[in-house]
Amino acid sequence: MFVNVRLPDGTVHRLEALEGWRVMEVMRDWGLPIKAECGGACACATCHVWVEGDWVAKLVPPTDEETEMLDGAFQVDERSRLCCQLIMTPELDGLEIELAPESLSDQPVETVAAGSAG
Repeated sequence: MFVNVRLPDGTVHRLEALEGWRVMEVMRDWGLPIKAECGGACACATCHVWVEGDWVAKLVPPTDEETEMLDGAFQVDERSRLCCQLIMTPELDGLEIELAPESLSDQPVETVAAGSAG
């Protein structure tokens, strides 16, 4: 399974993902610069992403807790989700998301680990 992540600079990374893993964990473990300050506890909004196109309808709806956390994020719209709440399943193979600029950490992209989509 794969998740396709667009960073604020426009680069796209195709990351291999394991079933049951949070999208935030996949991004972090492949070396993408995501803040994810609470580590996936749904206690902040520093893993805010926008889900692309038809993928929104394929996701489990956000919980009240996630919606409340998104209230603290910038540029929230109907595509906004916290990627710590998105669990990889076979139905999400190929998921396309964009990392919101405020969720980008100051860490450089570890290009050795994260591949670029072509």
